[in-house]
Formats: sequence, structure tokens, C-alpha cells
Amino acid sequence: METSDIEALRKTPLCETHIAMGAKMAPFGGWLMPIQYEGILAEHAHTRRAVSVFDICHMGEFRLEADPVSSGLDRIVTQSILSMPIGSCRYGFMLNEKGGVIDDLVVYRLGKASWMLVVNAATIAGDEAHLRAHLSGRYDLDNISEETGKLDIQGPRSPETLEHLFGVSVKKLAYYTFGKFDLGGKDVIVSRTGYTGEVGYEVYISADSVTRLWKHLFEEDERIKPAGLGCRDTLRLEMGYPLYGQDLDADHTPLEAGFERFVDLKKDFIGKAALIREREEGIKERLVCFGSDTRRSPRHGFAIFSGASRIGTVTSGSFSPSLLTGIGMGYVSGSLKAGDKLLTKDKGTEIAVTVVNKPFYGKERTV
Repeated sequence: METSDIEALRKTPLCETHIAMGAKMAPFGGWLMPIQYEGILAEHAHTRRAVSVFDICHMGEFRLEADPVSSGLDRIVTQSILSMPIGSCRYGFMLNEKGGVIDDLVVYRLGKASWMLVVNAATIAGDEAHLRAHLSGRYDLDNISEETGKLDIQGPRSPETLEHLFGVSVKKLAYYTFGKFDLGGKDVIVSRTGYTGEVGYEVYISADSVTRLWKHLFEEDERIKPAGLGCRDTLRLEMGYPLYGQDLDADHTPLEAGFERFVDLKKDFIGKAALIREREEGIKERLVCFGSDTRRSPRHGFAIFSGASRIGTVTSGSFSPSLLTGIGMGYVSGSLKAGDKLLTKDKGTEIAVTVVNKPFYGKERTV
């Protein structure tokens, strides 16, 4: 990559720290991000058995002060947020009028009429435009992405790591709840959430303090290791978690993606009419999971065939470090069930796969 191309990429506050630590850096959604340190397989395994920390500062955050009903916020999100207790988080979607996914996001209820919305890095500008177009009445929306640092601390030993920093109270956080903590005079939000399938936490701190926290983590707990976006992708894929821009997009609905449980059709929201119509007329495409019998894995963009007929396209695919086989997801037409045999193709490459239920990898949470 040319130096000018690298300079054009956005960088998190930790970029120079990653380089100094020997990370392999590469473009990701317009950002220069660490892809791996020790290696994807090693980092994946360490997250599954111990604890890893990920730089996720490129993600977007909005602070919103608004009544959820009169402002129209509840109508923007597919999940009902009216019943959320203060201190809880909820995953859902923002849809267009056709029911397509503009973005998937997590809503944090900070107070009775105070919210934080956490969105994907590549969709920050579009999400802000969508919010401002549909919010009404009295509200105060602030894009705090630039001033917010975010670290994901994931793995079965993560509760102990966070206890060293914030005390035993952080271990009491239930799944999809958060707490506010003090760290050296800095306000920190810690949520019991993550994108790996492991026990884990997401830590929000001011961007000017995130480097100090990153370094302090390694001084505080010798078991913690840095991990890049490469293993974050294999970890999330093993759980069947979607990646926006690949498994979710504005041309597919949550029903096609198989995430009906995050859509509350009892409430009003943008795109609801389209989803009801789709359900009545029949869903044309569905996102399915599949695995190969070998270490070979189909990649994004591979065609999916049933017999001689092309029925879809691979959206995500990778070697699974936990299962030691190739796994993936893709949209297909027609009705398929677990055990059905398919063939994925790209130019001269053909990989046989079998439809499976998600998650590919699973175990009971320990917290």
C-alpha cells in the first residue's frame, strides 16, 4: 500500500501503540487497524480460554437526551426501548421503509430520558443523518464518536481482569447491563456485552485516556493479551453473529437474516409495514449457516449451488480455529434445513458444504 493511501486512513488513538507492539496493520472500513499480533489462531484460542483485549475505538457512539416516545426514538429502533430499565442495553436494528437494515446497534439507557447508541464504524455518518431525519420535538443528539474510546475485554478470565480495575461490583453485572465506574478520576462505562460468544465486557472511556487504560491492562493482569480484528471475525462467525456490510445490509431485512427475535412487531417502527408484507407474501431469501468437512472454507462472494442451480451467495466464510473446519453464512433462495448438501464455487474453486444450525460453536456462559 502506498504511503499516501495509509495516511488517508483514519486511525484510533491506539494506532501508534499497536505499531510499537508489533501488530500487523491493515485497512478496515476506512481505518488503519490491527489485524493480528501473535497470529489469528493463537489470539482466537487465547480469547476462548483466557482473556484478550481489542481496540474497538473506531465504532460510533451517539449521546441522546430525549423522551423515547415524543422524540420518535422508539419508532427508529425495531426493539421496544420503553421497557428498558436504566442501566440496561438492548440490541436491535434501524431499518429503511423497505425493511432493509440501515445498521444494527446497541441502545444503552443511561437515564429516564438519556441514551447512548453504539453503531458500526462505517455507518456513523449515515446513521446520524437517519436519526436527525426521524427524530422530532425536543431532543439533543450529540455524536460523541471522536471523543469516545472503546476497548473490548473478552474471555472466560475477563471478570477477574475487570475486578482488578473496578472492584468486585463489575462481576455482578448481568448480561446486557452496564455500570458507571471511576478509574483514576475518569468516568468509565462498562457493559457486560461483546462480540465473541465468551464472557466479556465493553469499556467506554474518553479517547484521551484509552491509551493509558490499554497499557494499564497489561500491567494489571499478565494473562491478558492484545488481539486484532482477524480473530474477532473468526470468533463472531463461530457464534453466527452477523457483520454489517456482509451478513446485514440495506437490501436485506432482519427476517431474511433470521433475527426476528430482535424485532418487536407489537410496536410501531420504520419498516414495520414492509416486514409484515414480507412475512405474509413469503420470505424470498434466508441467511443460512454451513460447514465444510475439511479445513477449506468458502469466502465472501462465493456462489452457492444446490445441484446445478445457483441459489445464493456466501456473505461470510472462514476457517474455524475451534472446530478445525471451514464455516460460513450466506443468503439463499428456497427452503433449506440442517443436513442439506450444497456446493460453493468461485472460479476454479469448489467446496462442498452442509447446512447447519447456529451457533457453530457454543458453550454455557459462566457469568
